[in-house]
Amino acid sequence: MSRAPQNLLVPFRRDRKRDFATGTGAELLASKVRQVLLTEGATPYSTGELPWRTNFGAGLSRLRHRSNNAVLAELARVYVRDALARWLPGAQLVQLDVAQDGVTITASLRVQEGSTTTAVDMPLNRGT
Repeated sequence: MSRAPQNLLVPFRRDRKRDFATGTGAELLASKVRQVLLTEGATPYSTGELPWRTNFGAGLSRLRHRSNNAVLAELARVYVRDALARWLPGAQLVQLDVAQDGVTITASLRVQEGSTTTAVDMPLNRGT
């Protein structure tokens, strides 16, 4: 009988044993998706957030302080799709909806990795 992969959850938090919390299944997959999308990868305007892997991430900060229109929503879709394809190649993006409300763009994703599926909702252009 094989065990489900277990790993640290992001954002880091403590568990009841005063250690970093770990998870499996949908919780771990959602954590991996958030890690990719919320890490600032190198762009023409930034050097990247992780010094040991500057390209890792989605570069979603490029969406901040822009007019919230159809072009921005499409850019959000492309950045999310490309980042997940590059940094989570074992995961399949099943659904991606981008909703615009006032100055906020929110991505609703459904991602599948093996037999595990998870849904993640996240604002993409915080700080606008």
